[in-house]
Amino acid sequence: MSKNPLSTFLCRKFVVLCLSLLCGSVGLAHGQTDCAVGSDTLDTAQPKGMSSQELLERVISNEDKVQSTRSQYTFTQDVLVQTLDGKAVDGQFHQITKISHDDKGKRIENVSFAEQSTLRGIEISAADLDDIRSFMPWIMTSEQAPQYNVTYAGRQHVDDLDTYVFHVEPKKFEKDRRYFQGRIWVDDRDLEIVKLCGKSVPDVIAKKKKKNQPVEVRPTFVSYRQLVDGNWFPAYARVDDTLNFGVQSVHVREIVKFTGYKRTGATTAASKP
Repeated sequence: MSKNPLSTFLCRKFVVLCLSLLCGSVGLAHGQTDCAVGSDTLDTAQPKGMSSQELLERVISNEDKVQSTRSQYTFTQDVLVQTLDGKAVDGQFHQITKISHDDKGKRIENVSFAEQSTLRGIEISAADLDDIRSFMPWIMTSEQAPQYNVTYAGRQHVDDLDTYVFHVEPKKFEKDRRYFQGRIWVDDRDLEIVKLCGKSVPDVIAKKKKKNQPVEVRPTFVSYRQLVDGNWFPAYARVDDTLNFGVQSVHVREIVKFTGYKRTGATTAASKP
């Protein structure tokens, strides 16, 4: 990380927007991202025709299909991050990347546009961009699911869809690993995730802070999927948070789009998102 000339240097962690504070006192992020937009009241009734465990197993199986199928597509990843002073944008980072996969399912990235960052008080790192690959388009596969406690919460109408809702939290934390924590909404017909809202964890706050030691606080994001050839693929994610560090705060807004899905025609191995 390069040092910002401001007295306080913040490193903005993408997807979940992980922020690292290298000096000054630290407070938690006060989220403005609203997970409930477009949602009716939650109905806590159990699913009809199957147990909640059977439902979860079917969702995980379908998510395996989503990940495997998505690796057979190219698409565009468009990342826009802005800092705001009041309602006015006072800094911006914008990057557009073409995503594809090789015949073994390995992700290939080709950046087609990257403007010089003018963000105020925060900077983007390689680790920030890595979060976008993992959590905003999070897919709950059979490889991922055993790492989490996934609890059925009920049914909820979201926008034009009837969904099942689950709470997701990691069972344990392993060193140098991050996890998704939040809620997922599953279409009640296709049994695939259509919306998720949460953050990557853990936040890293040292008990005894040393000079220039980063502290990471991750704001909440909300992500949506769209139907692509019969599968629900990640399509859009946003963050709108004021992040407070003692007497200082930074208002950050982020929009991430996954667009232009085109099937390559070749069958590839299951890939990471």
